[in-house]
Amino acid sequence: MRKIKSQIIAMSTLAMLLPTGCQKSYQPVVTFTEAKDPIELTAEETAQWDATESGLHAAWGSVDVHYSRSRVPQVENAGACEVVAWKGERASAQIVVWSANSVDGLMCDIADFKSDDAILPSTIADAGFVRYTIADSTFSVGKSTQLMPDMIDSLKVFDMKGRSVRPVWISISVPETAKAGLYETDITVSSNNGDKVVLPMTLEVQDHVLASPDKWNYHLDLWQHPTAFARAHGLETWSDEHFEAMRPTMERLASAGQKVITATLNKDPWNHQCYDGYENMIEWTLRKDGTWSYDYKVFDRWVEMMKGLGIDEMINCYSMVPWNCELEYMDESKGEKVTVVAEPGTELFVNMWEPFLLDFKKHLADKGWLEITNIAMDERSPEAMDAAVKVLEKCAPEMGFALADNHKSYKKYTMMRDVCVAQGQPAEHSDIESRRKDGYKTTFYVCCGPLYPNTFTYSDPFEAELLGWYGLAWDYDGMLRWAYNSWPENPMKDSRYGNWSSGDTYLVYPDNRTSVRFERLIDGIESAEKVRSLRAAGVDVSGIDAVLEEIRTGNVNDPEFPWRSVTNKARKALDEASRK
Repeated sequence: MRKIKSQIIAMSTLAMLLPTGCQKSYQPVVTFTEAKDPIELTAEETAQWDATESGLHAAWGSVDVHYSRSRVPQVENAGACEVVAWKGERASAQIVVWSANSVDGLMCDIADFKSDDAILPSTIADAGFVRYTIADSTFSVGKSTQLMPDMIDSLKVFDMKGRSVRPVWISISVPETAKAGLYETDITVSSNNGDKVVLPMTLEVQDHVLASPDKWNYHLDLWQHPTAFARAHGLETWSDEHFEAMRPTMERLASAGQKVITATLNKDPWNHQCYDGYENMIEWTLRKDGTWSYDYKVFDRWVEMMKGLGIDEMINCYSMVPWNCELEYMDESKGEKVTVVAEPGTELFVNMWEPFLLDFKKHLADKGWLEITNIAMDERSPEAMDAAVKVLEKCAPEMGFALADNHKSYKKYTMMRDVCVAQGQPAEHSDIESRRKDGYKTTFYVCCGPLYPNTFTYSDPFEAELLGWYGLAWDYDGMLRWAYNSWPENPMKDSRYGNWSSGDTYLVYPDNRTSVRFERLIDGIESAEKVRSLRAAGVDVSGIDAVLEEIRTGNVNDPEFPWRSVTNKARKALDEASRK
């Protein structure tokens, strides 16, 4: 059994007695035990549970809101949930379930979607129970610790403790072949003891088709971390089992429109900033005669797998300037691995990188990957950049350059194929346009900062969608974020790691489980793609442009500004433009 599971598997409930009085054991749901909620209810909050009738309660919630596990939820939508989507789009909704007493065998059944003249099968939708993980909210004095709902579980049945809340995430994948129209369905929330709540939903399928993610223009770059995957699943790094186990999680990334493969050139380029270091993808060997050899087997297998999944626009290789400038190689004369510090601009730096780049360039050309491979840097100083660019242009000018840029270095190195600027240091629009004419990408990134908007586990869910609208407002080609799956020790129970904000290092969970943050990020990406599609088709998008101007003129990093309202306004303007 995988290591992480062996640590967290627990029985969630005991056998139950059926209402008929017949003794029959209930098979409890096997899952991990969530962390204890650190909050203490006020007298008023306790009284709300006292006043809650026994039995199952369920209502439509908002995809923009987190719901506490321990407090009676304040739901905003007492009627039907109204979802609007294009053909080919993946849309989201959220149900909130609560009960004063324990509930066993909680399930959600989705009926077929029916319009006046068409039916979409229930299988286009899926319901997933949202699980809670520990997070520290940076906006609270003293970093208040709390539980945040984030991971969307693959469980189809759930046992719920008394006086608790359980969100249920509804994902709807509208077929490209669907007939436009207004569809209706019911989602039935039920329990093993016979409780049942029926929640109506309408789905407006608009007469537009969203292209498949591999055809999206949006340049998404979420850094992958294969070593973290191996550790979290108890697998030998780079084994056949490791590669096969990664495939579904990387397919999920491809379905979000990912364009870039994250690869490494030597030992951990980020100096072990997250729970797991990066194992080498390329093994360097200094032969006894003083020449070098390079083993690309792991690198090749990783790239081939990712390209096979449709992630094939760029291979960004980190890094000629690692965070600690360390390089590792096998020394045949000594019969051991050696680590050296090769500072940019030194003779050692040149002597190490020149033979590698010459060999790497030849290998990439043989594989047919030279034109899509970039030597990538992450927030390196201008001095380090100067030294690296000098060597690269001498030895491998055919290769591209990529940079997560917090020094406006893109203005100096105008040949960089892939530039991602810190959100707080935006690129000038004239530069974005000029680079686009040259076929280069210009994106923005968020990471440990800014605190708002972001995709931390404590971030409001709408912030992830707002990032999509922000990029559209400033005409970026897309966005970058570290990281897709740099998991802490046990992300299902605790999303914190080191000094980073909670959830900063990952967006999805082990065993190919998505998150509220990841789904809302995709919502923002899809919105950007839809607006670009409408513009290309000559549709009037003046209503959308008015909201984008609000985003440009407002301080996007101000959490007190009503950005949730602006995000909803943008969404409604898009829906209205799509009806024309």
